[in-house]
Amino acid sequence: MTLTMYVDTGRWRAHQRGLLAEFAGLVPVAKGNGYGFGNGRLAAEATRLGVPMLAVGTAAEAEAVAGGFAGDLLVLTPYRAGEPEADLPADRVVRTVAHAEALAALPAGSRVVVECMTSMRRHGVALGELPRLPVRHLTVEGFALHLPLDRPDGSDPVDEVAALVRAIGEAGLPTGTVYLSHLSAKDGRRLAERFPDTEFRSRIGTRLWLGEVEALTSRASVLDVTPVVRGERYGYRQHKAPSDGHLLVATGGTAHGVGLEAPKYVHGVLPRAKGLARAGLATVNRTLSPYSWQGKQLWFAEPPHMQVSILFLPGELKPPAIGDELSLTVRHTTTHFDRVVER
Repeated sequence: MTLTMYVDTGRWRAHQRGLLAEFAGLVPVAKGNGYGFGNGRLAAEATRLGVPMLAVGTAAEAEAVAGGFAGDLLVLTPYRAGEPEADLPADRVVRTVAHAEALAALPAGSRVVVECMTSMRRHGVALGELPRLPVRHLTVEGFALHLPLDRPDGSDPVDEVAALVRAIGEAGLPTGTVYLSHLSAKDGRRLAERFPDTEFRSRIGTRLWLGEVEALTSRASVLDVTPVVRGERYGYRQHKAPSDGHLLVATGGTAHGVGLEAPKYVHGVLPRAKGLARAGLATVNRTLSPYSWQGKQLWFAEPPHMQVSILFLPGELKPPAIGDELSLTVRHTTTHFDRVVER
C-alpha cells in the first residue's frame, strides 16, 4: 500500500520535447526532491532528451547524479570558499559563483558561471565589481541572471537583462553565453534579436517536469475503514466524531510531505479572505485534507501521522474498500512518493 504518482509517460515526454523546441539551449533542472520524481529519474530523462547540460541544486546532488548523466553538471548554489569538498568529476562540473572571494579561492582551470546581482536581490556579483573580478585563472563558461517571477512595477525583464549583458561586455568579460531563470520564450527571442552574438540558455525545472498537469495523477491507498457514530471518540487526542460516518486510514503522512505547507504570497481580497477562513477553521480543529473520494474533498480527522493520514468520511458517502485509492492533490516539490508508475 503506497503513495503513488501515476505518469502518462507519452504525454509527459511530449510536453518536454515541446518545451525543448520552444527554448533554444534549454538546461533542465533536477534538484531537491526531484519535483516528486527523484533526481535520478530526471537525470535519466535529461539523457533521453539529449541535452548537453543538467543543472542541479547542490554539489551533493551533482555527486549523486553524476553516474546517471554523462554531460556537464551545472551546480546552481553558489560556491563558497572553504565549503566541504564533494567527489565530483572535475571535467564535467560547472560551479556557479556569486562573490569575488569565492572566484579567487577556486583552483586554476575550474569551470565557472558567474552570477550577477539582479532585481531579485538574492545573491550575485554587483555591476561595479565586474571589471575587477579575479577570473584569469578560471574557465568562465558564462554569466547567470536569476530574475523575479512577478513585476508589479511593470518593468520589462528584457531591459533588465540587456543592461546587465551590456555591463558584462563593457567590463571586458565574455558575453557568449548567458544563463537565465524565469524568462519567457518570447522574451528570450527579443534578447536574441538585440544580442545576436550571445546564446541565452534558460534553466527550467518546474515548467519542464510539472507543466503538463494532466499527465500526472497522485493517489493514496486506503489501509483501513472504520465506522463511527456522532460523538464517538477517536484518535490520539480523542476528538468526537462530528456526525455518523467513517474514519479512513490512507497512505501519506508527514514523512511524505502530506499536510506540510510552505508559506504562500497572497494577492487580492478573495485569496486573503479564504486564508482567514481556513485559519479560523483550524482553530476549531477543522482542516481540509488534500485527499478526495468520489469527487468530495475530505477533512483531516486529526493531524497527519508520520506515514498515514486519518480522514473523516461523512455518512452520506459510500466508503471505499481497503485497497482502493483516493485522489490526492499535493505540491510535487514537497512530496516524497513511495513509487512513480508509468502508464
